[in-house]
Amino acid sequence: MNATSLYDALRHMADSWGLLAMAVLFVAFAAWPFRPGARENNEAAAKMIFRDDDHGE
Repeated sequence: MNATSLYDALRHMADSWGLLAMAVLFVAFAAWPFRPGARENNEAAAKMIFRDDDHGE
């Protein structure tokens, strides 16, 4: 197998399966915050920036 055919094989794999893998990962990462058990973590993260706030004093 020479360098050109190896390159073509790797490029074909990246064009097909690589794109599919990136799409699946994107959907998984985008849906992760909306899973049922994530509400407490999301609320804690939203309030984290106000934890050390001394209310204008």
